[in-house]
This record gives sequence, structure tokens and C-alpha cells, in this order.
Amino acid sequence: MMYFDRASKDVLFCDNRQETLTVTDRSHGKADGTRTINIAPDTILDFKALPFPDKSFKLVVFDPPHMVRAGARSWLAAKYGKLGVDWREDLRLGFSECWRVLDHEGTLVFKWNETQIPLSKVLALAPRPPLFGNTSGRKNGTHWLCFFKHREIADARP
Repeated sequence: MMYFDRASKDVLFCDNRQETLTVTDRSHGKADGTRTINIAPDTILDFKALPFPDKSFKLVVFDPPHMVRAGARSWLAAKYGKLGVDWREDLRLGFSECWRVLDHEGTLVFKWNETQIPLSKVLALAPRPPLFGNTSGRKNGTHWLCFFKHREIADARP
């Protein structure tokens, strides 16, 4: 949802599903009060077990689901997915996998919306603190943070 050119050869869009959904969303302006969401990843995978060799990428963007509570007909859950009851372990494994496939001196960009889970609880699961990012608070919603994998400490596991 964030790519300017998802068809770029530099983008590998991954998700755990491929589907087209029509969900209730009265804010989108359609007369019937619905929105159609097309999820069409290049690769279907589980972010907790990435199918790539170690050190495969110089840049990784980790944009996991950020909701633990959502209604059965929620368009946000349909579009972005929903975390399970073991969300802490899932995110810890996700960070670990992103770090594993990130090459030495690579960059991990992490996107998080703290509407339901505070950023501080999620960052406690990361391999190390981010170098920088926007920390505008819950009121502004989405945060973008950058981590850098230094060569001298790159193989340290979280």
C-alpha cells in the first residue's frame, strides 16, 4: 500500500495471502458503502519464516499487521491483516527474520501504527534501537523507523 511504483524491479511485495475482498467502508464515498481490496503479492510467505537466504537484501521494509482487535467485517483488518494472541512472539520472530535476510550494512525500515499497541512495546522486540524515525505519538498514528545493520555487530542475534 506504500509503494509509489509496485511494479518496479526494485520492489518485492510479500504477504501471507492473495485475495480480492469487498468490505464495508462507508468513508470511501461509494454509493453502496463498500470498498474492494486487491491483495496481490509477488511472493506469498510468512514473515516469521522468510524463504530467502541470509544476507539477501540491502534494504528490507517490515510492515506487519498492527491490530489485535478488529471486527469480523473490518476493512482495516481485511487490508492489513490482524495479529494473533501471540503477537509479541510473532513480531519478535519477524524482526529476527528481517535481520537475518538483511545484508551487512543494510537498512531495515519499520512501519508501525500504534492505535492498539504502543510503539514502545513493539520496539522492545526489535534487534536493537532504531537510529531515527518519526515519533509523532499515538495521535498521529503511523511511525516510520530506520535501523542500520553495522558490519561489526551484524551477526548478533536479537
